[in-house]
Amino acid sequence: MNTLNRTLEGCRRGERQAQEKLYRQFYPVLFALCKNFFDDKHDILTAINNGMLKVFANIHQYNPEKGEFFSWMYTTVRNAALTMLRDRKTQTFDYVELNDTMGFVSRENPFEQLSGNDIHVYLMQLPVATRRICSLYYLDGFLIKEIAQAVEISEGTVKWHLNESRNRLKTILENPL
Repeated sequence: MNTLNRTLEGCRRGERQAQEKLYRQFYPVLFALCKNFFDDKHDILTAINNGMLKVFANIHQYNPEKGEFFSWMYTTVRNAALTMLRDRKTQTFDYVELNDTMGFVSRENPFEQLSGNDIHVYLMQLPVATRRICSLYYLDGFLIKEIAQAVEISEGTVKWHLNESRNRLKTILENPL
């Protein structure tokens, strides 16, 4: 039995040391994930912690036959971060609503040629709301409709953010750091 499987078995039994080991093992990647949604370190940590609490509470539901543990955990933490965003009624963003006649034509991924570290550096230069939408669409593969439902904004607003992210990233990529 490999180390991850032993750790997961310990987590299923509710062993705190196994939970801590799992948390520490995946903390860096979960931090990077949540940093796409939040600027404030406290918010990032809250999202990670909320997600990992859900992982620990529902670890018995993980089925290795349906996929890798990392994917299941990553999705659980990402959904916790999205829930945290939805629950924030005090946070407001300036959106420009697109209508159907304005169009949205590109499925071009501005990140195709970049490494993971480069992507993170460039994403951090985008406004928070635009970075969230861009990350969900290009990095996590959500559809426009799914993003609109998850973040509770219109599909036109999602399209505007994607267009805005491409325009800003084009400028950023033409004038690297």
